[in-house]
Amino acid sequence: MGLPKNLKYDRNYSWVDVREGIATVGIIEPAAKKVKEFVFIALPEKNSQIKKGETYVSLEAVKWSGHLPSPISGRIIDVNSPLFDAPSKINSSPYESWIMKVKISNENELKELMNSEEAERFYEVKK
Repeated sequence: MGLPKNLKYDRNYSWVDVREGIATVGIIEPAAKKVKEFVFIALPEKNSQIKKGETYVSLEAVKWSGHLPSPISGRIIDVNSPLFDAPSKINSSPYESWIMKVKISNENELKELMNSEEAERFYEVKK
């Protein structure tokens, strides 16, 4: 599968890049490629609070639609608003097309995220 080793992963196809208390969150490549092309995205609101498990993004593709739960709790400090007009960027470059940046409020939640090797094993079993 070849997930980037510098990122963390949750069990719902999200990647997390943590730097200085800020979590940048997006969708892993295997999930983005599986649906072919996203045609609609509902982004979270900047400056809103989010709790782990709450929906952070709603997506629609030609033959799929769904919501992804946030892998982390905190205050959303930024959203990638250009994705609203071009959600298919997630499909072509999922690790550059982050969805939100969160000021982490509970560092303990980071312990529940998987490293790349753990995530690859988990996603292979989940197929």
